[in-house]
Amino acid sequence: MSKVLSNKTNLQVLYEDNHLIIVNKRAGDIVQGDKTGDTPLSDVVKDYIMDKYNKPGNVYLGVVHRLDRPTTGVVMFAKTSKALPRLNKLFAERGAHKTYWALVKNAPPKQTDTLIHWLRKNPKNNKSTAFPNKSADSKKAILQYQVLKQLDNYYLVEVALETGRHHQIRVQLASIGCPIKGDLKYGFNRSNPDGSISLHARHLKFTHPVSHDVIDVTAPVPNDPVWNACLEN
Repeated sequence: MSKVLSNKTNLQVLYEDNHLIIVNKRAGDIVQGDKTGDTPLSDVVKDYIMDKYNKPGNVYLGVVHRLDRPTTGVVMFAKTSKALPRLNKLFAERGAHKTYWALVKNAPPKQTDTLIHWLRKNPKNNKSTAFPNKSADSKKAILQYQVLKQLDNYYLVEVALETGRHHQIRVQLASIGCPIKGDLKYGFNRSNPDGSISLHARHLKFTHPVSHDVIDVTAPVPNDPVWNACLEN
């Protein structure tokens, strides 16, 4: 796994105002503190705010949503207690439109499609399983995908989620024979050198819950030869 963010100099801020801040998460960073004890991204953002605005004492920061540790891309935090419940509501009601990019080795069955599965999470191994029909303790999962580009050895797939389930993109793409590059947990044959998986939260668009402006943010892809090839004409 890549190094955990240790200081604010590594932070890539994509958007910031008085109520929220959006950053580009690196592979290996955890969004919120967990049992590993590693420095979470939330603490790094707090340090950045404290430094930038010369704030004494504790800095308020609310976690709005999360990304899996090996993934990269757009992550938003609330900077005020007023904004947090509004942003939580926005995400809960699917008012925030997110798109993801994934690199897969095998060609998807169709150029574009809607995938519907029933997912069951196993907390013991932190893994979800996809079923074609409803089963005990399963939750419905829906996503749309389209193939954006064929590279020399991979396919670039864009994904839009209708539901937000545990490891949803990873398990649903794997279920159609397209595990994500580097994702050993869901069937890819080898890991990425930095321990990442090639899943990137590329784009976020929403109406600001306080100003009501439309916020439209795109996260640069990791500096990696395969990702860089995705951007070439």
